[in-house]
Amino acid sequence: MTEEEVSIVKVRNVLLVTIPSSPSDRTIDNLQDSILTGMKNVNPEGVILDISLVNIVDSFFARTIEETSEMISLMGGRTVIAGMQPAVAVTAMELGLNFGNVETALNVEKALDVLSGPGTEESSDQGEEVR
Repeated sequence: MTEEEVSIVKVRNVLLVTIPSSPSDRTIDNLQDSILTGMKNVNPEGVILDISLVNIVDSFFARTIEETSEMISLMGGRTVIAGMQPAVAVTAMELGLNFGNVETALNVEKALDVLSGPGTEESSDQGEEVR
């Protein structure tokens, strides 16, 4: 994965989206399209947005994550944001963001546990690149 590239991989029946540390606005724009295409093509239980590499967010990035999470919900999926750094959490609060139905987890492993809870199907497909 290059510094600007977003990785989207199917793990279990979940899309795991790893966001680079300093994504450009173009990368963030493409992120939403890539995730929604993955939702359509894979029909996962949900999406994990791994932002553990991200140290700083601006309002555009935060708003896009919020909107994308809502779109995932409209398509029948759940969103878990994993690995939020303390500075990112502080910025999100300062920006007045309300992530609505988005769940959070300390890391990807815990996020997978959240999405693999009761009522979810576990798939044997692991590590399949989506795009």
